Amino acid sequence: MRLTRQTRTLVFALFGVVFMTGLAWASVPLYRMFCQVTGYQGTTQRGSEAPGSVHRQIRVDFDANVSSRLAWTFKPENPHETVDIGARDMVFFTATNNAKVPITGTATFNVTPDQAGRYFTKIQCFCFTQQTLKPGETVRMPVIFFVDPKILNDPDARDIETITLSYTFYPVDSGKKAG
Repeated sequence: MRLTRQTRTLVFALFGVVFMTGLAWASVPLYRMFCQVTGYQGTTQRGSEAPGSVHRQIRVDFDANVSSRLAWTFKPENPHETVDIGARDMVFFTATNNAKVPITGTATFNVTPDQAGRYFTKIQCFCFTQQTLKPGETVRMPVIFFVDPKILNDPDARDIETITLSYTFYPVDSGKKAG
């Protein structure tokens, strides 16, 4: 069976559309996996236990932002802390729903400078978890983390004096329910 030039072009075009649609669908989880493995763009690592202090400290600044489409107030309880590298630490952020209706939001995060992301390890975090707040409700949200001592062996990161952990809350689409 011999395909005409027009049929071959149509088959290649359909294949291209299917391939690009699949690539677009998979790009977000693939990018997130890539960033978590490499620390690219300030993506933090995940861990279950801190290795222990190496008796050296680093300052961690905490930044909180809210999308203009979300009627919340969101802030860290402390704007910064000096932490022991390798030691487990816990900080709290507070969020308040200023609207007269329940609202669901979810937070994304980033660490700067970018090269510190691979050494900033979160043990527990509220990021990517949908949070539903009743009207006027305020909640405290913990973040448990440590700065991996391996940062001291990285020539591109060992001289970092301050790491900034930044969160931004966005509204969850109204068609979705909180998980």
